[in-house]
Amino acid sequence: MIFVWNMILYFRKNTIAEKHPNDRTEIMLRFIIRRTAYSLLILVGVAVLTFVLFRMAAGDPSATLLGKNPRPEEVERLRSDLGSDRPLFWGKWRKTEAFTNASFSKERTAFRNVELSGAFMPGADGFLAGKDCRLTFLRNFAADGPLLTEIESSGAVAYGGGTVRPEGGVCSIELDSAPERIDLTVPEGTEIRSVSFFRRTEHPCDSQFLASLKELVAFSGTFPYVSFFNFGKTLLTREPIREKLWRGMWPSLMLMLPIFFGELLLGIVLAMISCIWRGTWIDRSLAVLSVAGMSISYLALIIFGQWLLGYYWNWFPVWGWGGVRCLILPVIIGIVSGTGSGVRFYRTAFLNEINREYLRTAAAKGASPFAVYAKHLLKNSMIPIITRASGVLPFLFTGSLLLETFFGIPGLGSAGIGALHDADLQMLKALVILSAFLFVVINLLTDIAYAYVDPRMRPSK
Repeated sequence: MIFVWNMILYFRKNTIAEKHPNDRTEIMLRFIIRRTAYSLLILVGVAVLTFVLFRMAAGDPSATLLGKNPRPEEVERLRSDLGSDRPLFWGKWRKTEAFTNASFSKERTAFRNVELSGAFMPGADGFLAGKDCRLTFLRNFAADGPLLTEIESSGAVAYGGGTVRPEGGVCSIELDSAPERIDLTVPEGTEIRSVSFFRRTEHPCDSQFLASLKELVAFSGTFPYVSFFNFGKTLLTREPIREKLWRGMWPSLMLMLPIFFGELLLGIVLAMISCIWRGTWIDRSLAVLSVAGMSISYLALIIFGQWLLGYYWNWFPVWGWGGVRCLILPVIIGIVSGTGSGVRFYRTAFLNEINREYLRTAAAKGASPFAVYAKHLLKNSMIPIITRASGVLPFLFTGSLLLETFFGIPGLGSAGIGALHDADLQMLKALVILSAFLFVVINLLTDIAYAYVDPRMRPSK
């Protein structure tokens, strides 16, 4: 029995080895695919959360864009362009302005093309009908297709010779087409709270949520058959958001990437110097400068740098976008602002490794000090370096908000400030999704970099 059991284990082990070969390339490929799938799920979750938050905060954009008294045709057209008239997740009806949607309250008594006759009195949540009360809704514009009228009331309402009774406080009247007028008779003692009108959607799934997902990825029957990040148009200028993001991406990259690499290299070099000469006046001086750099406000550095290097010494321009010279001053300010915390972090990472046995062994074998520090120490400190670099890179976007605003650089940061000032929620939503995508991609690359620089963190199967 023992012999048979050992043979089973032997063949099972060989079968698994043949089925799942221990090939590093294949294992890493499976690891990357798995992490990419997780990242896509995270991005979809961020899109859902962003959709819910922005729909709760945005309300009706037509009131902001069209002013106080827009024409119903303009409101209908704008809502149709933005998709805000569709149901949130699923539904057969979409809001329409073919008739005026009336919400009765103590403060509001007059509506466009709505006639009230009879003794209506203010009630607890709407209008309380007296004797011979009637509501007449005149059509605002011609509308095709079926029409749904929803009446929120405390009792039955008469329409077209019949009576509709509320279910859960709402009466529903479905018509094949929109008539010239709708007459509602409200019995005495009935409180009517609101009257809303809806038109049929093309498909129940044609919702705002589905449109939000299509902003991330959409498929078509023509080449290239798939498109990403179709965020529609801005609310004010009606400019395609994707073109605006593409135009602002390059100035932001030209600003962010030099800051990132300059801060990373300068922080590592200064931290290495501080570590090599630890306990000396060089180490103490670098520590004081690092803490001072961490303590000074980013805004204060921008204002002081503009005054000293721009106005007083007149070395660099302080406003505008016209070449590499316009980027030198904001890049210097960005590097100075982030180097202090980088030096403190990298110095701690180096000190955790500097007393390890492998460094003394390398020195004892005759390795030069440069090889000991630059090759062995730096290589074994890459995990904390990658961790901090991956955490800093997404937040450079936040720093670029101030730099691009103060220096007049037309990047994504200034686009975000402009969208916030104009209450352009469509543009703000695109920037939020783009920031989330940046975080997800950087975290994915960080996991891959971990596995590359440290064999202990590579997947085993």
